[in-house]
Amino acid sequence: MVEPLGAARVSRAERKQLTRRALLDGTFDLLEDRNFSGLSLREVARAAGIVPTAFYRHFASLDDLGVALAEESMRVARQVLRDARRGGDPITIDTALDALGSKVGDHPREFRFVTRERHGGMAEIRRAIGSELRALVGELAIDLARTPALDAWAPADLETAADLLTVTALESVPGLLGPQRDHAAALDRAGRQLRIITTGMTAARPRG
Repeated sequence: MVEPLGAARVSRAERKQLTRRALLDGTFDLLEDRNFSGLSLREVARAAGIVPTAFYRHFASLDDLGVALAEESMRVARQVLRDARRGGDPITIDTALDALGSKVGDHPREFRFVTRERHGGMAEIRRAIGSELRALVGELAIDLARTPALDAWAPADLETAADLLTVTALESVPGLLGPQRDHAAALDRAGRQLRIITTGMTAARPRG
């Protein structure tokens, strides 16, 4: 029996998606103990189980692969805010840190990638992470605008505050990627820092 043409097309598309997924997963595995700039196309292809020439059917270059990893990693990071909002209650420091700790535990490779590549490595990856971080900060600024104590703040000030809170939370991630015994200390330190920041925010007067 001849297989329908539509089924063949779907099968090829599925195989392509599986290979792309294998390239992403294989590269994440290679990055467990090094930066993206230290990888070669040959070892990336080998990790995915394909020949090097087949790589270009999925990504235009290693830079293109790096950007895809950055976007995927930051999608996971942005989910922290959505998890903290779950249930419809306002985001608090405790719910945000609980969501962050859980997400880092479930997706260490994505957070390790962001932590390593955010300030170093390839410019294209830094730009991709920076773009996604700005989107995350924008989401948090909207949450802050709904806080009664901050409802008179200018949008630019809310963005600045959201950026400070985000960067402070991200600084706890290396501790959460380390030994389990260090996790509680990392979250406790982040909690104290965030509470100091928010105490100052609620006491400050909005600029005229």
